[in-house]
Amino acid sequence: MERRAAVLGSPISHSLSPALHRGAYAALGLTGWRYDAIACDEAGLPGLLAGLGPEWAGLSLTMPLKRAVLPLLDTVADLAVEVGGVNTVVLRDGARHGENTDVHGIVAALAESGVRAPRGATILGGGATAASALAALRELGLPEATLVVRDRTGARETEEAAERLGMRVTVETFDKLDALLDVDLAVSTLPPGAADPYAASLAAVPTLFDVVYAPWPTPVARAVAGAGGTVVSGFTMLVHQAVRQVELYTGLRRGAVPVDLVKAAGEAEIARRSARTD
Repeated sequence: MERRAAVLGSPISHSLSPALHRGAYAALGLTGWRYDAIACDEAGLPGLLAGLGPEWAGLSLTMPLKRAVLPLLDTVADLAVEVGGVNTVVLRDGARHGENTDVHGIVAALAESGVRAPRGATILGGGATAASALAALRELGLPEATLVVRDRTGARETEEAAERLGMRVTVETFDKLDALLDVDLAVSTLPPGAADPYAASLAAVPTLFDVVYAPWPTPVARAVAGAGGTVVSGFTMLVHQAVRQVELYTGLRRGAVPVDLVKAAGEAEIARRSARTD
């Protein structure tokens, strides 16, 4: 029986997940595995889940589904409960199990760039990815962080996640950003283009983690790199969280999926898209 997995979201055509997962399957010799991208919004998610057959091994979830899926699952990993978001659904023995591999992806991406113990961090944005960033900072030993948002009310779910994580958060608005950057690490969880107006302010931070991976480099990434800082891209996070998803879907042990080959598959897809638009 062919085994299947897919990434769900809306919009979804931009997703690199198919290239990464297919790259992993090719590297592992998993010729009986298939990975697709399926457009799905919150309203369509219950019906889609109900219609999956026994060939399905897992689902990768992007926005707006990471929180919407929670009541549709049979079990949820403790970390995903704390974060309040699931980006990975493992389908096994007729049950749906939720995991969060975004946290692993952030920690691994930072570690790959030598960031292991920042003394302070400011997070731009207050959505589901910001909650995962808080959990990643906790793993790096930080007990607190600052969230910078446009509207404080939009950060309430992430504030609740911080409470579950046992972290202290201060929520501020972007008009105060300049006073909030005396930190080792700035994490931008904003969508493409949204952080661009703050590039000059962010240029002086020692390390920037920007979840955006296309177009790359972002103006903020260029500003930090130009000032001699360290820049970590969302692509690296995406690679590491995808590798962990493949391990969960296939049941392979940790470390069995060759990260370098998965990364190469993603880079090849980015290059292909770039050539198509030039």
